[in-house]
Amino acid sequence: MRNIKLVLEYDGTNYAGWQRQKNALSIQQVVEEALYKLTGEKITVIGAGRTDSGVHARGQVANFFTASRIPADRFSFALNSLLPYDIRVLESQEVPLEFHARYWAKAKQYRYSICARTHAPAIGRNYYYHVPDVLDVEAMNAAAQYIIGTHDFKAFQSAGSSVKNTVRTIYQARWIWEPPCYLYFDIKGNGFLYNMVRILVGTFIEIGRHRLQESDMKRILELGDRDKAGPTAPAHGLCLEKVYY
Repeated sequence: MRNIKLVLEYDGTNYAGWQRQKNALSIQQVVEEALYKLTGEKITVIGAGRTDSGVHARGQVANFFTASRIPADRFSFALNSLLPYDIRVLESQEVPLEFHARYWAKAKQYRYSICARTHAPAIGRNYYYHVPDVLDVEAMNAAAQYIIGTHDFKAFQSAGSSVKNTVRTIYQARWIWEPPCYLYFDIKGNGFLYNMVRILVGTFIEIGRHRLQESDMKRILELGDRDKAGPTAPAHGLCLEKVYY
């Protein structure tokens, strides 16, 4: 038995997230079906993170076990010949049997993309959240400093999550302005709660609009009240950039 690690890039627009579901098409299902065609084995693919419906990835990591003798580096080519064009395997390699894409991950990095101008984009509409307002990027970056470090992010978790420990460590959080109208939020942490990045982005946008103050980010963290945070930003602006091991 061999353990094969994959690095995947995908456009999540047409999928109900990473995880296999009963009534909707997922990235995991499509990759597993391609592996079945390739190897004849019913394989379960383990993903580093369960990206939500509509969320994209440039650096999702997964692993699977197989008895196939296909050279490890050739799996990427073989799978890409079977996968739809919105899912690509960028790398494939053999790793120790103990390797687990999810449990071995030390950190993940996400990027959220915004188009801040009067009219919504035609090109890039599936990757940028359109905000028809002038945003105070300086205030948003000042507020971002409050979330760096180890905090309880209970206020930035969607209802319905069964996670008991809501403490996470954020290593990097910053907003980057790219003229004429593009705004990117880069965040790196040891883990993220359900919809955490999107709720953080929604809150930062409220700060950028001056509906909330910079210091409100610190207050919301301390209160741990979801109702005090901003709305959940749409999924299509979010992309899993990299998983660190």
